[in-house]
This record gives sequence, C-alpha cells and structure tokens, in this order.
Amino acid sequence: MENQIFELQYALDTFYFLICGALVMWMAAGFAMLESGLVRSKNTAEILTKNVALFAVACTMYLVCGYQIMYGGGYFLSGVTGTLDMDDAAIAAVLADSAANGFDGDSVYSGASDFFFQVVFVATAMSIVSGAVAERMKLWAFLAFAVVMTGVIYPFEGSWTWGGNSVFGLYELSYSDYAGSGIVHLAGATAALAGVLLLGPRKGKYGPNGEARAIPGANLPLATLGTFILWMGWFGFNGGSTLKLGGIGVANEVANVFLNTNAAAAGGLIAALITARLWFGKADLTMALNGALAGLVAITAEPADPSPLLATIIGAIGGIIVVASIVTLDKLRIDDPVGAISVHGTVGIFGIFAVLLSDPDATFVGQLIGMLTIVGWVFGASLLVWFGLKAAMGIRVSEEEEAEGVDFSECGMEAYPEFVNQ
Repeated sequence: MENQIFELQYALDTFYFLICGALVMWMAAGFAMLESGLVRSKNTAEILTKNVALFAVACTMYLVCGYQIMYGGGYFLSGVTGTLDMDDAAIAAVLADSAANGFDGDSVYSGASDFFFQVVFVATAMSIVSGAVAERMKLWAFLAFAVVMTGVIYPFEGSWTWGGNSVFGLYELSYSDYAGSGIVHLAGATAALAGVLLLGPRKGKYGPNGEARAIPGANLPLATLGTFILWMGWFGFNGGSTLKLGGIGVANEVANVFLNTNAAAAGGLIAALITARLWFGKADLTMALNGALAGLVAITAEPADPSPLLATIIGAIGGIIVVASIVTLDKLRIDDPVGAISVHGTVGIFGIFAVLLSDPDATFVGQLIGMLTIVGWVFGASLLVWFGLKAAMGIRVSEEEEAEGVDFSECGMEAYPEFVNQ
C-alpha cells in the first residue's frame, strides 16, 4: 500500500512539474511578442529570430553542461533514470524520511522533469537580455553570448543559490529566493546591462543635450498580448517552484502562490498606470505593461508567504519603481528599448529584499550578500564575454545597417514587407 501511495505521489509531482515547465516555456512566446511589439517594424524579424534561437541554444547548452554545473546531474550522454527505478529498500528509506502526514515534507519526481523545469528558467534569463540589446546588436554575437550565458554564467550562480554549493569554495550563501527574482531575473538584467554599456544607445535616441527621445514600438497590441502570455506563464514559473503538489499543506501553498502572483501583477499594473498619469499626464500603456511585469518580478522571490494584501502592495511598489527606473536609465543614457533592465533588474533587487516582509527566516545580510554575489559574478563574467566578442567579431551593426533595419542585414527578410519601414 505504501509503495502504491509513493507511486501516486511520484506521478502527481512529475506531472505537475511538467505542466508548470510547459507554462514557463510558453513565456518564451510572451517575450517574443512583447519585444517584437516594442521595437520598430524594421527590426521585428531579427528580434523574433533571436528569441526562437536563444531558446534552442539555452536548452542545448543546459543539457550539455549547464545542469551538471548547477546541480551535478548530467543527462546528455547517459540519459535519465527516474525515482521509480529504485529498489524496494530505497523506496522504504524515502518513506521512512517522509513527514508525519505522508509526503507533505518530501517531493518525489522524475529527474527528467526536474531538468525540463530548470531548463526553461535558463531560457527566461537569456530572453531578458534579448530585449535590452535590441535594434543594434549583431545576431551572431548575441547567440555566441547566449552559449556562454546559458552554459556557464547562469549555471554557476545557480549552483551557489538553488544548487547549495559554496561560492568558489569561499563562502556559503544564506539567501532566500523562492522562484528567482535574483537568480533568474536579476541575473538576466545584469548580463543585459553589461552588454548595453558596451553597445551604446541607438542612433537618434538621445538629443545633443542628452535629452531622451521616444522611439515608439511598431505593434502595441502585440506587446500587450506578450504581457498577458507572460502573466499566464508566471503561474507555472512561481507555482512550479513549490517542487511538488501532493499533500493538503502543499496544495494550499500552491493556491497561495497562484493567488499572490496574480495579485502582485494587478497591483503593479495599477500602480504603474497611476504613476505614469501623475508623472507624464497620460495613461502610458507601455508603463502599464511593464508595471504588471514588475509586480510579477517583485513577488517571485517569495510568493507563498505574503497575504494577498501584502502581495498586492509588493507588486504596487514594484510598479512604481519600474517607472522611476526607466526614466532614470534614460537620463543616464542607458538605452533599453523594452525596459528589461528596469523590470527584471531594478525591481528584481527590490523583490530580493521584499522577502524580508513575510519570511521570518530570511535576513537582510543574507539577502544582501546573495544579491551582491549574483550581480558581481554575472556582471563581471558577462562584461568579459562581451568584450571578447567585441574584439573578435564586433557586437554592433554598422550605422547604415541600423538605419536600414537589422531585419534585412541580419535575416535577409522583413516582418512586414507590405509596409514602408518606420
């Protein structure tokens, strides 16, 4: 009887992992739609190519070496054996270690499902980079960076946090990050910032006196659709991070995660919309969209413990922060066409420390050291790689190619051939 219960638990946890992983994979479509809607029409095909290709690169590199670095599990050559390949004695040992109310304290699932769930997180981190460097980066330089980011840079910082390894043998982190406000989102934004600093702004983005000039995106309906897709996929992103489903306590936790994730997104959108109205005198749609994403990033570090009210407040603060951050980066002449550095980086930092509002086990020092470790490693390693790529092949297209649009120079086609380039 106990073995049958174990097998049922195994099936539930594995199935839940796979479904949540599929939801997170769907976020790749969200990033593609959001970014293609916020860039000019002459750069749409290239941004779509980047999003499709980076997902494939991330999946392959994480399979080849990333998962091994992060968790010590390699599937590329040997394949996967699941938990149910254990003999009766091994299963009995797991049963003996379970919590008093059954499996509420343990998760049991296929190793392949764990890999699948983790690999879509890697792709999410790399997708953040794509939008920030849009409209002026060479496609193949970007993909070369994606190889290193997904195969080495991200897995190392993940091994120090979720993997539980010490940082180069120097110290162990006491860092709490439920679903990756820092580990995924801040990491992606930090890598993007390193690239943007070397790239420089798009031509015409800033005037002679340094004033920022708006460069409208080509398709706001598409950007809005992308936001809704990301919002939906985030339920898998945060919900799957419970790592299990079976048990009354776990089921309640999953429900709380879904509820708080949605509440934070709504709070972020409303706060960003109101902030934009007060600041600019208009209800800025792009700020509202980024506000929803900011709310999601802010709650990702701890979506299980807050009350719905607190989750809404955390999301709302994230929505206000993202508007201020986008304006500030523009004043610093850091050109981010989609606001990715602000949404995932600035708000990601806030999300790391928002954990302290509801998790009594988290400490300010632990969160600070974890945040600094992620930023220091990812920024330093990414800057080194970007420098290498710049010296070896160049990372920015020519002025003529940028003016014409990178669709034609990089992909040899246009997304909207029947329309005149904007």
